[in-house]
Amino acid sequence: MRVEVAKTAGFCPGVKRAVDMVEAAARSGVPTVTYGPIIHNHHVVERFAGMGVHEISHFSEVTPGTQVIIRSHGVSRAVYEGLEAQGAVIQDATCPYVKRIHKIVSEAEKQGRTPIIIGIPTHPEVEAIAGWCQDPHVFENAEALEKWLLGDDIRQHMPLIMVSQTTSTEKLWKNCVETIKKLCTNCEIFDTICSATEKRQSEAARLAQRCESMIVIGDRNSSNTKRLREICSEVCKHTCLIDSGADLSAADYIGKSSVGITAGASTPQWIIKEVYNIMSDEIKTEVTEESFDQLLEQYDKSLNTGDKVTGIVTGITPTEIAVDLGTKHAGYIPYSEVSDDPSVKPEEAFQVGQEIEVYVIRVNDAEGTVALSKKKLDAQKNWDEIEQACEDKTVVEGYITEQNKGGIVANVKGIRVFIPASQTGVPKNGDMGALVKTTVKLKITEVNRQRKRVVGSIRAVTAEARKAAAEKIWAEIEVGKKYQGVVKSLTSYGAFVDIGGVDGMVHVSELSWSRIKSPADVVAVGDEIEVYVISFDPEKRKISLGYKTDETNPWTIFTTNYHVGDVCEVKIVKLMTFGAFAEIIPGIDGLIHISQIADRRIGKPEDVLSEGQTVDVKIIDIDTEKKRISLSIRALLEEEEDEE
Repeated sequence: MRVEVAKTAGFCPGVKRAVDMVEAAARSGVPTVTYGPIIHNHHVVERFAGMGVHEISHFSEVTPGTQVIIRSHGVSRAVYEGLEAQGAVIQDATCPYVKRIHKIVSEAEKQGRTPIIIGIPTHPEVEAIAGWCQDPHVFENAEALEKWLLGDDIRQHMPLIMVSQTTSTEKLWKNCVETIKKLCTNCEIFDTICSATEKRQSEAARLAQRCESMIVIGDRNSSNTKRLREICSEVCKHTCLIDSGADLSAADYIGKSSVGITAGASTPQWIIKEVYNIMSDEIKTEVTEESFDQLLEQYDKSLNTGDKVTGIVTGITPTEIAVDLGTKHAGYIPYSEVSDDPSVKPEEAFQVGQEIEVYVIRVNDAEGTVALSKKKLDAQKNWDEIEQACEDKTVVEGYITEQNKGGIVANVKGIRVFIPASQTGVPKNGDMGALVKTTVKLKITEVNRQRKRVVGSIRAVTAEARKAAAEKIWAEIEVGKKYQGVVKSLTSYGAFVDIGGVDGMVHVSELSWSRIKSPADVVAVGDEIEVYVISFDPEKRKISLGYKTDETNPWTIFTTNYHVGDVCEVKIVKLMTFGAFAEIIPGIDGLIHISQIADRRIGKPEDVLSEGQTVDVKIIDIDTEKKRISLSIRALLEEEEDEE
């Protein structure tokens, strides 16, 4: 028969801490009591009673100077106040995970939210959580929660906050979350199931799936032990709950191919070992997991400031990341220790179940907690990567955080990188501020780790990219080829256009079909325009570009849309002694000879016409070769007379 012991069987960090506190108090000889049973295990409670540490049920039982250890399940705010009034010396053994829930609900209620607690109403942990609220509502399951929400429409729109008893099951919690999300419009949800509980339950479920029988060890009053039995029973029919080795009949397991052993969070290791030894002594066993002593050794592993450790993310709150380190300590990463990068959002950077490496920055054995830092570990790795990037001349990404007198500052992997103005790629007197709050590619050009000085260059990247693009253009360039370009600068004689790595010149004569005073009349710096190659010289690296096209040629437009005999409206633009020039369309003028201005003889054109005047004319001739157009007002006047 194969016997497997779950790695997380027995005391959780919070329970272990509470038990250690009572044992230390018993050894000290100081008169000590516990407020309620220190944990849900009568064997442990009876053992402490034999050592002189008894339990009380009300603060009125305390005499001044008595040392009172608060049970691991926690107590209400009123109990703390009552004990202080009695003159008690308080030692708080409340599980850190439970204390965190007290803080969450208390602060949320101050902000106007009504607390919703998912758990067993009569359980001491739930009673303690409720004791930190003014108006809490406790529900054992999703059905009870739904009934309450549907009982009054106003409840579905109230500002709520929902937390869970630490020993609840993931399945029960998910059902409640689905219900609250379906029915409520304003609820903050905090998954406060203890990481050790989650790990214990998931390991027990996996163990039960591969074993023919399961033994769950724990006090029958222990909520988490009952949950373990429920979870194991769902996948393993032969599951039993025992209080200790005295309840075990090894004969019940003869003929079974495999037996799994798990235990509740309040089950001491000596009881688990007792059961394990009974199975090992009476039945020939094959132990496939780590030895029991090895499991205990791992659990009791000490942590020191500066240690680099690996853990699993078990929860994310508005202030910290909970991490399971596989030891008796409850690990957490304050948001201030997540990252030096201000753009990093902790709730997006981490996922429950994710494995991470962190530094230990503070160990509190008294509270059973350990503060961790992700940014300190990342900083070391990031400096290594920055130095390597500088050496290899590789391209990195940076987020521009600010502009200063000498340039701009980028955040690269949480490290401040200064980019001089000359290396930004922004033209002289250009707006470097436009780069702020953008992500750019750059190269690291200088690193001084000791002084924490890093210099980078955007220009080095763009220059390299531009060089590669230029080579491609020169390899494929040909007369008539079109490019989408950007106007880089203007001169009196034309515009320089970047066609993707190479600058070409559009002469002022190639900008427009009509006469212009300046290139600025047609284009501006930064404009995206389509140009075509007129000529190029690979040796001199010069390219002549054209902007005006046949499609925009005013003569082409005119001849396409106008013909001899057409009547059109024109504007008088110039008066001469021999007639008047009139604009038909922009860029195309026609001549109204003095003889065609009126149906009578006139001395000069201004006797009838004035510049800027709009008149109707008839096209009487189009000289395509010389691109000349003859217009007549007289022809229209004579046609009117004939009609009369």
